[in-house]
Amino acid sequence: MHSHRPLLFALRGSEAYATGVAKRLGWQLAPHAERNYEDGEHKCWPTVTVNGCQVVVIHSLYGDDQQSAHDKLCRLLFFCNALKDAGACQVKVVTPYLCYGRKDRRVETQDATITRYIAAMMEACGVDQLIALDVHNPAAFDNAFRIPTWSLQCTALFAEYFAPIVADGPVVVASPDSGGIKRTEQFRQALEQQLRHPVGSALIEKHREQAILTGTHLVGDVSGRTAIIFDDLISTGQTLIHAGHACRKAGATRLFAAATHGLFTTGRQLFDTSLFERIVIADSVPPFRLPTDYVNGQLQVLDSTALVANLLV
Repeated sequence: MHSHRPLLFALRGSEAYATGVAKRLGWQLAPHAERNYEDGEHKCWPTVTVNGCQVVVIHSLYGDDQQSAHDKLCRLLFFCNALKDAGACQVKVVTPYLCYGRKDRRVETQDATITRYIAAMMEACGVDQLIALDVHNPAAFDNAFRIPTWSLQCTALFAEYFAPIVADGPVVVASPDSGGIKRTEQFRQALEQQLRHPVGSALIEKHREQAILTGTHLVGDVSGRTAIIFDDLISTGQTLIHAGHACRKAGATRLFAAATHGLFTTGRQLFDTSLFERIVIADSVPPFRLPTDYVNGQLQVLDSTALVANLLV
């Protein structure tokens, strides 16, 4: 008879995050094998019996200097199909960072909606449930999939971190664009609950034409206040820089930035501006593009593994 406890796998590159989840649950990672071929092809398979078992696979789908996002996605799909072929009765996937989350709608004629294509591929490869952290557009995420999905919100995690830092004065939470208003409001409410006094809100106007950002209007009062700019991810950092300058110009006295996913595709450029007292991210993507001395200095990385572990219990 198989144990009722699911088998927990972590594909190459996601072992550290998965080990954190496993420790919180008191589980061990199940063994598997991965092989690269000379022509660039790859295969991975479980090396423990999975027949009749529930299985959890953790793999964060960001590109790094070892594997592109496409490589990681393909390996995840193949591994999930191998699990189903070997008799796994349920395959639950945890992607702390889900690639192509921003490509969820058409912005020009005949444009691709890749979030929906990712959903179709996962469903075709036997994925039964999907868990991700702070997807870019929760409504598009829910609509793309026909299997049960969860977008775990990190707002409470950030609120717990910021509450003791900003407790001594007036605070405002700012969205760097109109698309993040709901996400920012969830964070504002969580922070207000922690602080037990009102937290203001603000919105920075943003228009994007190719890679150029425009818009200078700020809605809300940040003058004489601590401003926390809250977003789902940091890629180049230009959105945060744009929002940070707007808040400084409007009189914010202290300035922080927070986002669940820290990609930092332009390296330390965001930090070189010296706009922000501190930048806070979750650990869905390791800050491998940054110098190690930035971590726990100007950059703070929050542990999100408890959120995932609680959902797997």
